[in-house]
Amino acid sequence: MAGTLVVGGGVVGKASALSLQRAGESVTLVDPRGAPRPASYGNAGHIATEQVAPLASPAVLASAFRRLFALGGALDFRLSDIGAFGPWAARFVAASTPDGAARGRTALGGLLRDALPGWRRLAKTLGRPDLLIEQGHLVVWESAASARAGRAAWEAADIGQARLAPLAEPIKARLEQLVRPAIAGGLAFQNTGQISDPALMLRLLDEAFEAAGGQRRVGQVRRLSNVDGHVVAELSDGQRLAPERVLVTGGVGSGALMRDLGHVAPVIAERGYHLEGGADHWGDLPPVVFEDRSLILTRFGARLRAASFVEFGREDAPPDPRKWARLRRHLSELGVRLEGPVAEWMGARPTLPDYLPAIGVSRRVNNLYYAFGHQHLGLTLAATTGELVAALVGGGPPAVDLAPFDLARFERRPKTRSDA
Repeated sequence: MAGTLVVGGGVVGKASALSLQRAGESVTLVDPRGAPRPASYGNAGHIATEQVAPLASPAVLASAFRRLFALGGALDFRLSDIGAFGPWAARFVAASTPDGAARGRTALGGLLRDALPGWRRLAKTLGRPDLLIEQGHLVVWESAASARAGRAAWEAADIGQARLAPLAEPIKARLEQLVRPAIAGGLAFQNTGQISDPALMLRLLDEAFEAAGGQRRVGQVRRLSNVDGHVVAELSDGQRLAPERVLVTGGVGSGALMRDLGHVAPVIAERGYHLEGGADHWGDLPPVVFEDRSLILTRFGARLRAASFVEFGREDAPPDPRKWARLRRHLSELGVRLEGPVAEWMGARPTLPDYLPAIGVSRRVNNLYYAFGHQHLGLTLAATTGELVAALVGGGPPAVDLAPFDLARFERRPKTRSDA
């Protein structure tokens, strides 16, 4: 099989396939197109240039207990899936050191620097610059104490290319007309953005890819094998493909595929939930984060999406209906109504223990590339990741140092005193 086989149907896979096809590669995208829809469809649509600090950090580790779902927070672990998240959690704790967090912040900062310009370029080439909305976003608090603490934390944080401004009184007044609680304080983030419609975004990427000559086939890659130093892909229907190159962008499923080839790829399903319904009353506010509730509300056209939760477990475990019930309670307490039929969604973010993506070239086989594990930043980093992958496959220098994202980092044995 000539050309490049791209494994994965999320936004990172679709953006990478399009970039490769436009760079002159002959690309076939294997897209599962099954349920549930990918995390890039169900997330908050937020281009999160402010999220420079990785969640693998001492501060997040110290705050984990009070964030637990049982205590009213957004963090949850499925005890029945401890075999999946237990080893991952041990790696997460090991990565959550001051030095590890500092290295992660530098690495993510380099990627995020081009995230918004990358989306501008991609939206323009799709012929839909309106796909990207650059109104920033709002973070608000419902108590004076949480407002003081939250504002201080954000003002001390590294937020990269984003900028902070006080929440303007007219915006605060508009928001208080829409929600029941008084807003005790808030911040307006600038130089962040949102996608106007995630479902439309995925469709436009597919259409542009096919218009550029790319081939998209519905299916599932069940296994990757090393045959004489090259990757052979086995599909769920039994067909075997031996392409010139393989790019793994398969979200959570990437871990198993990479392990088939001897890589250490400890990716976990970090699951999120949303409710979405009609919201003609909501107005044209940018995304609003109610930080006391770990809840974000984003308007997509005539619909409003309420998204939350960080639930660790198996990707294929059944949804937890308590999460949707909690979302409904939050909306009720806020006085926010979703009109008409209300859709429920659950999907899995692919997350590595240090909260950095894996982007690079395999040293175990001669024709394998990978780009997965983008955690909460898959949508944010999709456009720039596609450009980086195209540079890698084309043999040119990527615009960002990709050494921190090499999967080999998980194969390194931690130093002990005996090594000194």
